[in-house]
Amino acid sequence: MPIYLPEATRTAADTLTPRQIVAELDKFVIGQNAAKRAVAIALRNRMRRQKLAPELAEEIAPKNILMIGPTGVGKTEIARRLARLAQSPFIKVEASKFTEVGYVGRDVESMVRDLVELGVDMVRGERLEEVHAKAGQNAEERLLDLLLPPPRPTAPDEDGAAPQNQVQQTRERFREQLRAGRLDTRIVEMDVREKSFPSFEIIAGSSIEEVDVNLKDMMPGLFQSKTKKRRMKVPEALEYLTQDEEQKLIDMDSVARTAVERVEQAGIIFVDEIDKIAGREGAQGPDVSREGVQRDILPIVEGTNVNTKYGMVRTDHILFIAAGAFHVSKPSDLIPELQGRFPIRVELEALGKEEFIRILTEPRSALVKQYMALMETEGIELTFTAGAIERIADFATQVNERTENIGARRLHTVMEKLLDEISFEGPDLVEKIVTIDEAYVTKMLADIVKNEDLSRYIL
Repeated sequence: MPIYLPEATRTAADTLTPRQIVAELDKFVIGQNAAKRAVAIALRNRMRRQKLAPELAEEIAPKNILMIGPTGVGKTEIARRLARLAQSPFIKVEASKFTEVGYVGRDVESMVRDLVELGVDMVRGERLEEVHAKAGQNAEERLLDLLLPPPRPTAPDEDGAAPQNQVQQTRERFREQLRAGRLDTRIVEMDVREKSFPSFEIIAGSSIEEVDVNLKDMMPGLFQSKTKKRRMKVPEALEYLTQDEEQKLIDMDSVARTAVERVEQAGIIFVDEIDKIAGREGAQGPDVSREGVQRDILPIVEGTNVNTKYGMVRTDHILFIAAGAFHVSKPSDLIPELQGRFPIRVELEALGKEEFIRILTEPRSALVKQYMALMETEGIELTFTAGAIERIADFATQVNERTENIGARRLHTVMEKLLDEISFEGPDLVEKIVTIDEAYVTKMLADIVKNEDLSRYIL
């Protein structure tokens, strides 16, 4: 499941010290200092490696990280925020995806292919920003040609200077009107390319993999680009022409080369649920499949060449961060070769009441801030007292202890249940100032938390 990374930090990633990286992660993830230190050192070492001589840099392999801890404590969030910080291609995959249909799982190399696709999208997005101004100018000229067709060429014996000046003045007046939005209601007719190419898929077993064959290059006569006449308003036409010009100005071969290099040198793959494929040696049944998946993943982590439609991609210097709860199995249940490829082990701590209070209030996108902003769209001024936040954290902790411990994710279910009435009645409320205090939290949640069966099904 690719996770797209639109954010950019104000500080250049290569100038961040490990202490500053941890400080950045602290803005989004509460606690787990050992894990933050490990990923900060890994990111800094990657920056250090880029400054070495190529011969030595080639020999330095990334120190992959294995995060061990219960669900909902921040394993995925730490890796995701690290990738945003470094502006690196990042993808999260579940190891269990490769086994969920018995012995025929999804091709493990698909994680690298998906990472390359993401890298191409990132680089292409950067190039689009670079050429956007130039593409806008070119599109404007093409639109003016549609609005004001160029004059017929003058005969050699005619004086064309005066008409040419008039045409140019008229064109500039049209340009001013276009930029001022006074031509937005005008309709223009233009040729638009049809996007109707057939798609090809191979169905092998139960997984569908993309066919990396460019049939357009093999049979150019079969896939001629067709155009059709379309009438559209000026703003829509300008947007279409701008996109068309952007495609012309971007060299996709260069984008692909840059993306492959970025993936090879700065890519991060987060392998979640790795404990689900940890099976004891000699076990029967599903464990055979699990060990097979480990052996399939091993060469990818170890360093190999993966064939993608953008060329061969080396995985030697991709940083792998694996994570798992390991509440049934142990890291030692992984095959020794795979264990050796994750030399850094960090254990994440379970979250308690104090951490829940901080999670509700401190991060930039804290849950309390999210619900206040959502209600503000309805004109409702929602506030939480300190006692209410403490009571919410207390209830979440109690439910985690009595049922399943799902960490900070429990706060989402508790908050939804707490604000159920306000969210439903929000648009119709006459009183637009709502304060959530300790008494309200107790009224909404106390009965559910007391009844273990209810809390199991509702929270």
